[in-house]
Amino acid sequence: MFNRRRITAALIGLIVLVLGGWFVQDAVTEDAPAQTSSSAPVAGADSGLAVKPLSSLPPEAKDTWKLIKAGGPYPYPRNDDVVFGNREKLLPLKQSDYYREYTVKTPGSSDRGARRLITGRSQELYYTGDHYSSFVVVDTVK
Repeated sequence: MFNRRRITAALIGLIVLVLGGWFVQDAVTEDAPAQTSSSAPVAGADSGLAVKPLSSLPPEAKDTWKLIKAGGPYPYPRNDDVVFGNREKLLPLKQSDYYREYTVKTPGSSDRGARRLITGRSQELYYTGDHYSSFVVVDTVK
């Protein structure tokens, strides 16, 4: 009789542990951020620069990105889609014609302003809001 009670208690304890673990795992899985179907790394992320989603940048950056993908026309044709020399050497060092720059409009500015998107030949996209003093890698999927 004593052994039967011990076995029953052990089985009940085991069932409680399994169900508890299942509920905890289910709760943790629901709270976890959703994985994207494309787990491809962001081009340029290996540069050591911070990665920011396009959605976190000024809305004009998204407008400029749409123009880049469409091949223009650009608001400053003499200054957009031209070689970016990377003289500040803040982007990974590449051959001199590797990068191209594009103006991100600044509302209220009487000139081009300080905001730019820079593209690289390997599909990298960088943003500067301070005229090349700092850059972030742009994740265009987010």
